[in-house]
Amino acid sequence: MLYGKKGQGEDMSVIEVKNLTKDYKINKKGKGLGGAVKNLFVREKTVVRAVKDLSFSIEKGEIVAFIGPNGAGKSTTVKMMSGILNPTGGQVLVNGKDVAKKRKEVVMDLGVVFGQRTQLNWDLRLGESFELLKRIYRIPDERYKENLKVMDEILGINEIIDIPVRQLSLGQRMRGDLVAAMLHSPSVLFLDEPTIGLDVEGKYAIRKFIKEINRVKGTTVILTTHDLGDIQELCERLIIINNGELMEDGPLREVTERIAPFKTLVVEFYDGEAPKHAKAELFYHEGNIAKYRFRKADITAAQLIDEIAQKQAIKDVSIEEASIDDIIRIAYQGSDDKI
Repeated sequence: MLYGKKGQGEDMSVIEVKNLTKDYKINKKGKGLGGAVKNLFVREKTVVRAVKDLSFSIEKGEIVAFIGPNGAGKSTTVKMMSGILNPTGGQVLVNGKDVAKKRKEVVMDLGVVFGQRTQLNWDLRLGESFELLKRIYRIPDERYKENLKVMDEILGINEIIDIPVRQLSLGQRMRGDLVAAMLHSPSVLFLDEPTIGLDVEGKYAIRKFIKEINRVKGTTVILTTHDLGDIQELCERLIIINNGELMEDGPLREVTERIAPFKTLVVEFYDGEAPKHAKAELFYHEGNIAKYRFRKADITAAQLIDEIAQKQAIKDVSIEEASIDDIIRIAYQGSDDKI
């Protein structure tokens, strides 16, 4: 299913991915010693299709989660969308321009942060790295100062701007990379695992930045992540791919409710008795701990807790949502299994 905002027309699309395909040629290795010797003289190649006829569009100001299991083709797709790789077939349009044909023009309007791969200069102070990027992107002085001011308001960048990049903590360096990606005022920001390895405070700062840059500047954000918290806090739309193919595309709440309509209630009782409930499956019970799986459309967690408590004294409770890995697993398996 392709998702788009109704009634706004194609001219609202900042990114259009049309029948995108990417093939890789790899050497085919022969078996045993004979195969190894043969490979020295004759190289047989095989074609692996990483992305298969992928199509979708993203509109201005959207924050989209672009996810899938490892090896699904999402990183390859993002690299084609951002001009790092050329497609084998199909095309990517950013603001109406073909990325493969007008790469230099397009990348001037893109910001990219790939996890822990920094674009900052390791041997310079953070501020000097920004100055270098200012010259590379030919950013006017007034716009450069204004952008730094906005970045400081969101990320508090001035407190670390004179520290050498090599001395920055992971969280500080990620803040620096985000500023570096936004200095030239791009309309589109690609973020690949931006919170990986960060503590709670670091994740909060990054998520705040994404929300604010989207609100203040209307920046379109494409986010690849395995962190369910990133997706739940930031994204209204979810795109799932697997084996290079589009599996799901729609509003986050709609996709999640359809794929994973269950929650899990974890209950600790004062004694070992765990009462059954007509609208919940008691699928785990060991000692004083019991787990109930229930359909969100049938009963609320509050109602379930109240009705169980009427039968047995409860010491503690917690609610478990489906993990993003569970959602992906069910999506790409096309399974009727539920979480």
